[in-house]
Amino acid sequence: MATDKKLFLFEEVEKHNKIKDCWLIISGKVYDVTPFMDDHPGGDEVLLAATGKDGSNDFEDVGHSDAAREMMEKYYIGEIDLSTVPSKRIYIPPQQAPYTPDNTLIKILQFLVPLLIMGFALVVRHYTKKD
Repeated sequence: MATDKKLFLFEEVEKHNKIKDCWLIISGKVYDVTPFMDDHPGGDEVLLAATGKDGSNDFEDVGHSDAAREMMEKYYIGEIDLSTVPSKRIYIPPQQAPYTPDNTLIKILQFLVPLLIMGFALVVRHYTKKD
């Protein structure tokens, strides 16, 4: 670990939440895991899910090995100012466009199905009528 401990504010760490720039807070320490994104056994989305919050519980729930804990040392960049970490993270759902089904196929079928039934009835009548 680095001997010079830098103290980071939560707002600063929170900004690093992308694949090419990913910082995590685990047990009061800040880690820049950007170089590890491609190599993480659980995939980069697992690491991204732990950004913008204290990821200690996420890290401990998985049950990482001692080797994984030792590997973290090379990604250590400083400490987090615990007074700036929110006690509860507010869930903000991702913005998605509202679902609007495409009704054009239904409208076409509503027009064509009666025509096909009528056409079928005319064909049956034509071939089954007696002269």
